[in-house]
Amino acid sequence: MMFDSNYDLKDESETLRLAESMASHLFPGMNLYLKGELGSGKTTFVRGVLRGLGYQDKVKSPTYTLVEPYSLEKFTIYHFDLYRFKDETEWDDAGFREYFNNTSICLVEWPEKAGHILPKPDISIELSHTPHGRHLHLISYTSIGTECLKAII
Repeated sequence: MMFDSNYDLKDESETLRLAESMASHLFPGMNLYLKGELGSGKTTFVRGVLRGLGYQDKVKSPTYTLVEPYSLEKFTIYHFDLYRFKDETEWDDAGFREYFNNTSICLVEWPEKAGHILPKPDISIELSHTPHGRHLHLISYTSIGTECLKAII
């Protein structure tokens, strides 16, 4: 049951607001994949999700560490940035596969760099630059992803 929606966002604050509104509709076990060129707003979107879940500290892109965990009251969010990801052995050696479970939410930037080793996403978030801001295309691939997207319309 695929569902998609599109948004034109004029600035960073609109990206944060949309991500914050999505946060309350996320559940442990969900995987969200963020796609888009450098500077398109992937980390900004993650920051908005975390703010929507009550996290107030700094949110940084895990470009060099590959993953940044955020322990929240009800679950842990794992924020991956696979831009510098080299190969599948790196994934297995780091034990990243274990982070994709029913008690956490995984937000993955640059999922295409991991090829086929990632589980299927519940929601794909595609960001792109436009002359007047950025465009956001959300696609669900599971029923829980569809419920989430329909709730923020």
